[in-house]
Amino acid sequence: MSQLPVVVVGAGPVGATAALLLAARGLPVLLVERRPAPPAVPRAVHLDDEALRALADAGVAAEFLAVSRPMAGLRLLGAGHRVLAEFRREPGAGRHGWPQASMFHQPDLEAVLSAAVARTPGITLRSPAEVVGLAERADRSVTVTVADGGTGAREQVAAAAVLGCDGAHSTVRRLVGARMRDLGRPDRWLVVDLRSPSPLPVWPGVQQVCDPARAATFMPVSGDRYRFETRLLPGETPADLAAPEVLRPLLAPFGADGAEVVRAAEYVYRAQVTDRWRRGRVLLAGDAAHLTPPFVGQGLGLGLRDVHQAVWKVAAVVTGAAGEDLLDTHGAERGPHARALVRLAALVGRLVTGGGAGAVPLRRAVLAAVARVPALAAYATDSETPPLRRGPLVDRRGRAGRRLAGTPVPRARVRVAGRECRVDDVLGTGTAVLALAPSGLTVTAGGRRTAVEDVDGVLGAWLRAAGATFAVIRPDRVVRAAG
Repeated sequence: MSQLPVVVVGAGPVGATAALLLAARGLPVLLVERRPAPPAVPRAVHLDDEALRALADAGVAAEFLAVSRPMAGLRLLGAGHRVLAEFRREPGAGRHGWPQASMFHQPDLEAVLSAAVARTPGITLRSPAEVVGLAERADRSVTVTVADGGTGAREQVAAAAVLGCDGAHSTVRRLVGARMRDLGRPDRWLVVDLRSPSPLPVWPGVQQVCDPARAATFMPVSGDRYRFETRLLPGETPADLAAPEVLRPLLAPFGADGAEVVRAAEYVYRAQVTDRWRRGRVLLAGDAAHLTPPFVGQGLGLGLRDVHQAVWKVAAVVTGAAGEDLLDTHGAERGPHARALVRLAALVGRLVTGGGAGAVPLRRAVLAAVARVPALAAYATDSETPPLRRGPLVDRRGRAGRRLAGTPVPRARVRVAGRECRVDDVLGTGTAVLALAPSGLTVTAGGRRTAVEDVDGVLGAWLRAAGATFAVIRPDRVVRAAG
């Protein structure tokens, strides 16, 4: 096994999760962060249950759930705050055993991850420090030039591989010659974070005001925290709207005009995806690779999926278990998936907030019709994302392959030798096969076949609905093939 560390650039939620996932596979990690401490300001507030698989494999899912709360659904409002459509999520756990969507305060998540990094053997944190150079070596490893944030002194580190998780203004992206490609126009919004010592009398889900003249979003976050967002009109500045005499009337319809304003700042929502995900053993992930409008809540989720699907491939390559071409699948899989969700977010934003006055009656009629069709209404709150495209690690041949390959296996309850757990605990860290047998379900992992009891019947129903008797499960819990 290579003793060189994998260098992870950026210790935000995506980079810290990547470091924990790598360490869980026994790889030494150097985590480089240019900030002396995580910023205290919130950014991401939503995570779905698919992306929570990454935090689970990083060992912090329970701690995340302790600082988050389930998201109740979506309510779409007209200009006068009259309800146009409401899409409620059923209470309780979804197909992966967690709420389908969770709201959280990002500094709380970063504190959880920072504590996990600090207690995990094999992870070395350099902060403040910045990566200022990358050079490929003859043996495919990477020379990383790291500048100390205090003294400016530079050091060269030999790395088995590099994961660039250093955000929207990524240095790693620039060093590998990648560029962001626009998938939509930028959109200026004022984001206001609020606190209230007593609970506000608000609907418990996300409220979206579908008014082109003053599009807005309001949501409870977690604990005593709330968020209000509104589009900045041409010529408006953040200071114009943040003035108390202007902001309070905008908050009043949500019952939040008495809340404390913690922060009011302009955000420019961009729809962008990188044109290059990899150079040699240097890979991009998170905001370094894509930026998305917030309308489907996939900003952080996309980044966590990036590293969850990249880390096992990096581990296989740097330990010699797989060839370098395995890393080609990183961009081939993540690129189309990211573009699909970024385009979807931009489209949803246009549908619910765009158009002039003439679009309002049509939007009202369409939303009312959607709300009356159960299948469409369920789609509005479904946490499933598009399957990965067909490729070397996604075999979508046959009916079962088309239905299951590229999608995550449900994180269902199982019982093994009288002990109840989740199927992920039986699948292990490598490739596994889940199969229907005459006596029930079996999991073959690490050369060993184990009989498992499908406690709630979820896995058997999932296979049978696709016409499958087996599914090959990748280390990132994505189905590779089924038949």
